[in-house]
Amino acid sequence: MLDKVLVYSRFPKSLMRRIGERFELLDAGGKPPHEVFPAQELAGLRAMITAGSTPLGGEMMDRMPKLGAIVCYGTGYDGIDLKAAAQRGIAVGHSPGANASSVADIALTLMLGAVRRLVVADGYVRSGDWAAAKPSPMMRPQQGMRGRKVGLYGMGAIGRKIADRAAAFEAEVGYFSRSQHDVPHRYFPSLEELAEWCSVLLVAVRAGPETNHVVNADILKRLGADGYVVNIARGSVIDEAALVAALKDGTIAGAGLDVYAREPNPPGELTALPNVVLTPHIGGHTLESHQAMQDCVMANLAAYFTGRPLPYVVEGAG
Repeated sequence: MLDKVLVYSRFPKSLMRRIGERFELLDAGGKPPHEVFPAQELAGLRAMITAGSTPLGGEMMDRMPKLGAIVCYGTGYDGIDLKAAAQRGIAVGHSPGANASSVADIALTLMLGAVRRLVVADGYVRSGDWAAAKPSPMMRPQQGMRGRKVGLYGMGAIGRKIADRAAAFEAEVGYFSRSQHDVPHRYFPSLEELAEWCSVLLVAVRAGPETNHVVNADILKRLGADGYVVNIARGSVIDEAALVAALKDGTIAGAGLDVYAREPNPPGELTALPNVVLTPHIGGHTLESHQAMQDCVMANLAAYFTGRPLPYVVEGAG
């Protein structure tokens, strides 16, 4: 008999297929579980799978009194009340580094797309303006990547891969994080100093209360009129209203975004701007990343149900 696991967030069924071969999945389809399953069934559940950004507080945990493991599909866990989980003895697991290469790839794609204005260039060709030799101020020459100063906010698994990729484009790389790391890149003691120095600010920090709106109007002003910001972390890290204003009034030159404050609904003011490259939170959406994340989910669940510690546990939770 397979162990039962609640699928708390809404996932495409294809992503759960492998996991469903090992465990009996009770899929809430993204709805509150108590609206889908009877209380007595929830009362017996011992583990769940969730997306790390989905809000999950103590009140919901209490609907599953036997819950012992919350397993995040992906690296993030910012939606989970870790304090509430710890108070209830619930272990929280995730998939550290599983999608780092894919997210780093999309970060570089967004950076190049924004700096080289690829979306504008694509439209210039498709519209016939190029063939008609119609001038476009957006097609003026821009500084390339060689010698450009690229600043990383965050130097975890994803940040390190982004730094390696940026360096391969002959850029100068600097970073700010909570602590200094043994990496061949310049360390800055504050985000403000990093923003003053760089012309591309790549946001790769883990989301949480301490990073909410930390990239604000002041940071964007420090980045400057020739600066770009790229965000592959969480939408909450950037003050979206301040970003829209900075893009509109020329405080910064452009942006590349894979994440937004309210997904899947970025503000219309943002989507209307020509100096922004937008993708629908697809940083980790590659076949190899999903394989790796599923491996971590199954390893965490298998360990829990056999009484072993989660191999990919969030430190300080449970």
